[in-house]
Formats: sequence, C-alpha cells, structure tokens
Amino acid sequence: MDYFIIVAVTVAGLYFHWWLYVRIKRWMDRDLALSLAGQDEQKKTYMLQQLARAREQGVKRRDLPQWLQTAAAGYPDAKAPDARASNSPLAGGS
Repeated sequence: MDYFIIVAVTVAGLYFHWWLYVRIKRWMDRDLALSLAGQDEQKKTYMLQQLARAREQGVKRRDLPQWLQTAAAGYPDAKAPDARASNSPLAGGS
C-alpha cells in the first residue's frame, strides 16, 4: 500500500509539473504576440489570431518570434489610407 501512495503522488506531481510547464510556454507565447501588437486593440486580436495560425501550422517555438514579427509587419494598418478606397464607387468619389 505504501508503494501505491508513493507512485500515485509521484505521477500526480510529474503531471502537475508538465501541465504547469505547458501553461507557462503558452503564456509566454501569448505575451510575445501581445507585446508585438502594442496598445492597438484590433492589432492585439490580429496577433492572437496569428498565434493560433502559427500553432495550426506547427511553427516551432524557436521560429515563433521571427514568424510573429513577420506577421506583425504584415498587419494592415487601418490608419493608413487605402489606395483602393479612393477609386471605389462607395468612397464618394467623382
């Protein structure tokens, strides 16, 4: 009976440490994505979507910072004028 208790506690402890390790990695990845977004709420949402996309594509953790920086650089800036909008009939042009 003593061995069962030792094995059960050891397995539970190892599982808890693994679970904590995985959670901390996810928090670090999320924090990285949010830090690249700055204060822009829409960009934060975009970066979290890109992080989910990176996980779906299986991007390795060592490549994730560069991958997210590239995604952040490709963010469509809503403040910049869109060239297509000026030629659009909905833009109120002539």
